[in-house]
Amino acid sequence: MFYEGSAHGLKHDPFKAIITPRPIGWISTIDADGIPNLAPYSFFNAMGSRPYFLAFASETLKDSARNARDTGEFVFSLCTAALADAMNLSCAGVPPEVNEYEHAGLEAAACKLVRPPRVAASPASMECKTVMAQPLIDIDGQETGNFMVIGQVVAVHIDDQYITEGRFDTARAQPLARCGYRDYSTVTEVFELMRP
Repeated sequence: MFYEGSAHGLKHDPFKAIITPRPIGWISTIDADGIPNLAPYSFFNAMGSRPYFLAFASETLKDSARNARDTGEFVFSLCTAALADAMNLSCAGVPPEVNEYEHAGLEAAACKLVRPPRVAASPASMECKTVMAQPLIDIDGQETGNFMVIGQVVAVHIDDQYITEGRFDTARAQPLARCGYRDYSTVTEVFELMRP
């Protein structure tokens, strides 16, 4: 099969299923009125490590992206298998004044350097300051409706029970990943492969 652009002709678009597994960026922000917002993003990943950068993209300018742009900060909390149901509830299309923490039955925990809270039950969270927030432009120079946010990590929280022999224990944390369509997977085992 070959197709150009997005003209696949299939019953379901394969793009999101091919680019997989995608970690879920559980992004929390706070709006100008102090109302917290929490939403999962599978268009999310690390963008660099010196310093640490995280990025997420929204297919429209939703509350998380708008808040991160307007306030200059956001928080990433690691979503795990144990938190899958709460993550799913937090993606509901609710009005901006609805607190997704309460809607999903989650406890919020205060951060140290940014105003948005983190997910208290998450094994790890990263406080970020927004360094870039912009619409994504296509090859014809047209705005697409997609919006990308990049943040520099300024602080990291790790639950000590997930540190084993000086390393974050990924398999123990069981991060949740998006695999396209309505499919998810979780990390339950890892293996080491040394570079040549």
